[in-house]
Amino acid sequence: MLKNLAKLHSAELEGIHAKLIEVEVDLNVGLHAFNIVGLGDKAVNEAKERVNSALKNSGIKPPTRENRKITVNLAPADVKKAGSQYDLAIALGYLLATGQMKDFDTDGKVFVGELALDGRLRPISGALNIAQMIEGEGFTELYLPPENAAEAAAIRDIKIIPIHDLREAIDVLEGVKAAEPASFKPQKSRVSSAPDFSEIKGQENAKRALMIAAAGGHNLLMIGPPGVGKSLLAQALVGILPELAMDEAIEITKIYSAVGLSSGGLLSQRPFRSPHHSASAVAIIGGGQNPRPGEISLAHRGILFLDELPEFQKNVLEGLRQPLEAGLVHVARARGSVVFPAKFTLIAAMNPCPCGYYGDPEKECRCSAYEVIKYQKKISGPLLDRIDLQIRVPRVALEELRIKRAADEASPRARKRIETTRDIQARRLSKLSGKKIRTNSEMSSRQTEELTNLTAEASRFIDTLDRAHLSPRGYYRLLKTARTIADLEESEKVGPEHLAEAFSYRLREEV
Repeated sequence: MLKNLAKLHSAELEGIHAKLIEVEVDLNVGLHAFNIVGLGDKAVNEAKERVNSALKNSGIKPPTRENRKITVNLAPADVKKAGSQYDLAIALGYLLATGQMKDFDTDGKVFVGELALDGRLRPISGALNIAQMIEGEGFTELYLPPENAAEAAAIRDIKIIPIHDLREAIDVLEGVKAAEPASFKPQKSRVSSAPDFSEIKGQENAKRALMIAAAGGHNLLMIGPPGVGKSLLAQALVGILPELAMDEAIEITKIYSAVGLSSGGLLSQRPFRSPHHSASAVAIIGGGQNPRPGEISLAHRGILFLDELPEFQKNVLEGLRQPLEAGLVHVARARGSVVFPAKFTLIAAMNPCPCGYYGDPEKECRCSAYEVIKYQKKISGPLLDRIDLQIRVPRVALEELRIKRAADEASPRARKRIETTRDIQARRLSKLSGKKIRTNSEMSSRQTEELTNLTAEASRFIDTLDRAHLSPRGYYRLLKTARTIADLEESEKVGPEHLAEAFSYRLREEV
């Protein structure tokens, strides 16, 4: 290492992906100045004040008492830097450059953390993302605030070293104090607060559709008058979804960590996101000046519930089309594009008309024919074509609500069926080469033809279907749904009865 020059490594988040940043600290003769270069935002430039106070309050000579010019370069210089995670690296680089701490081997080490004015380290966003990135870059140690250690420790090949304050960082790096690496501790599954299936009276057709949606990851639209339980049904779906696999938990936690929503460890439950219909396109799809994941990415591997679907802005609804098809979203900006994962199951609910009672046998609709058509046309044909299951949720008679039945399927039993069905799919889909997929809904058209396994009767049944209701996309989605129904019945082949049920969920005279 050259005299008066120190080099360490830190990291920057771009979307949900981390990028390695080299922090160079150089001292020059001259009047006192402290400059940070390398396209840093205001939070980065304010690091010099935090670093100065943290050093002073830790009993170390700060930069303000140096009659020298201090330059901090964050390289590569053409990458925009944002956030306060560079504080720790800048402070240690300054101490190395001024000789106020013993030289240590900086190779293989990455430093992230925001400094409080008293020298404590405050948590940062994206710790798991950074740990996964440096694993691929050949680094072996990550020094970070203790609040971030639990999630970062999920990357087993990286030594995660929690640091409480600047003084502890110096002692550990100089060998005065032994480092105590954090170990990964899987979180126990939390008890779900979702409504139990047995709490929902009637609505057997809707519950059957929910089972199919959960088993194969299929999108679902519920249409019915107000107060019949559409929101309750959507919330109950969370209680029957299978537990997260380790790689799924890492995928989801990376997204939440990047936006500062991590709970301090790997997430143990599948997400359920229910944004209000007044939310903007950036809030739902993702984006912004510094692109951030939207609700569709926060719902990755879980549920995105859109209640009152026609009330969402048109550009929001149309913006869902590409993510529903591809399982990811591209956010393009002038300085580049960012890709966010968005493999979510869309559960949507809507009324049949503005007043909500069109077609209701007990309450008269007050809307004109024009108002009904205008309301229903807010949901475009291309969006509907991407929704595998479209069902009507009718009013439940009061007599049925008062009946106590022991035969209603509870969520734990339903979840067991879903897990069995997912295991069947996993064994079949594991035969495919290329990118790993988990559910029938993720299959491509070629994979669908290869794995559907129709009986001769089912092939003949397809020839009788009404082509007016099936686009090529709709045809393949029909096959995927039928494959899931057959899997629920633990049937190796897809028969005409499975196709008939799948087709019944796509038939509609109007929305």
